[in-house]
Amino acid sequence: MQKEVKQTWHFNHSPQKVWEYLTKPELIEQWLMTTNFQPIVGYKFSFSHSVKNKSDYEGTTHCEVLEVNPFTRLSYTWNGKTLDGIRVFNSKVVWILIPKENGTELQLVHTGFSTLEDVVAHDAGWNICLKQFEERINTINQ
Repeated sequence: MQKEVKQTWHFNHSPQKVWEYLTKPELIEQWLMTTNFQPIVGYKFSFSHSVKNKSDYEGTTHCEVLEVNPFTRLSYTWNGKTLDGIRVFNSKVVWILIPKENGTELQLVHTGFSTLEDVVAHDAGWNICLKQFEERINTINQ
């Protein structure tokens, strides 16, 4: 049983532009969640959102930046739990940017889940967020 999320997206923008949407809090908040993120190794930050009806997860995810290689790779921990506190996940998110002739390939690898239920929920969540990422980045001038 696979206990990770892997997604690949393509954007008609440079790695520098895609990087901005992964590292600038005001841009991250347009497609993901409210955050105090800074691209500094060792920096502790969080993502927060209002808990929606039928959500199993708390509204805050605690993170720490692990790796910052501008325009190519970013990683951080992703730690949270369910509202009932029964399931805790201490996972890792890795973003890989690959320059392509007509833009950037963005790979997401989210590892460290202990249940398939958490993998499925996060895979669906990332898909929704990355669609929002795509909508936001495509509204800018290329």
